[in-house]
Parts: sequence; C-alpha cells; structure tokens
Amino acid sequence: MSMLAELGELVIGVDTHADTHTAALVAVDTRALLATITVPADADGYTELLAVAENHGGLRAWAIEGASGYGAGLARHLAEHTELVVELDRPVRPARRAGAKSDAIDAERAARDALARTKLATPKTGPERAALQALLAARRSAVDAATTAQRQLRALVITAPEKVRDRFVAAPPGP
Repeated sequence: MSMLAELGELVIGVDTHADTHTAALVAVDTRALLATITVPADADGYTELLAVAENHGGLRAWAIEGASGYGAGLARHLAEHTELVVELDRPVRPARRAGAKSDAIDAERAARDALARTKLATPKTGPERAALQALLAARRSAVDAATTAQRQLRALVITAPEKVRDRFVAAPPGP
C-alpha cells in the first residue's frame, strides 16, 4: 500500500503552468477520477481549487508537479491552509499524436503516480529557498555576462590592426 493511501481519502494531482493549473481529484479507495478543473495560477484560482477539494470532503493530499517552479505559489497557498502537499518531478512525457496535449490527463497521471509511490517529497519552498534561487540566478547571469564579454574582447583583438593586436596577444589573460 502506498503512503498516500494510508494518509488520506483523496489525492489531487496538479499539472502546473505559468498561467493556469489543472487539477484531477482521484479517490484513494476506488482510484476513480472524481473531477478535473482548470483554474488561473493566482490566489483566486488557488481558492477555487481548495473549494472544489472541500466539496469532495475527506482527508486529502495534493501531488503537485513543479511545486518549486510554476506550482510554488499554489504550494505556499496550500501550506498556509495546512494542506498536505507532495512534490512530483515533471516527467518526460512521450510524444503525443499530432502534438496533442492534455493537462487533465497529466494532472490525473500526477495523482495516480503519487498514489503509487512509497516515498514522498515535500516541496522546497519558503524564504530561504527563494533567496537561494535569486542568488543562484544572479550568479549564473554574471558568469554568462563575463563569458560573453571575454568572447567579444577576443574577437575584437583578433580583428584589430597588427600594432594593437600584438599588444593584447602578448598580455597575460585577465582574471
């Protein structure tokens, strides 16, 4: 038996995107799909998701794909309402016929995948995580900018007149 089957009566799988989130409510005992809903990825949408879950009653867990990315706002909102949230990695999905995609199917798959797991991950959210993400993003940007500047300077030296180029080719590389 999976860990979520022991913890609740309902698993809500969520396929997250920048502008919308799609949720699928799956009953733990029968594995039946009870409902699917797509809401905006904002506070009103999060409130709507909670209301739909509460209409189905019972103990529940949320299985969110990308809870540290597109689903971070939803994960924080649910945590504020003392909901049980587990994080799922975004799976590598097989190519679909004619490029068709279904967020509802992806959300249902997330719920069923969480039900099958014996180990669960909690979302990595909070102010410390946000600060670390900002720091790492700034560092990546600085490294990229420095690399680009070095390439541009090298290209300028290579195409410079001989007199100028000889001065820079002989100079040791900078830090």
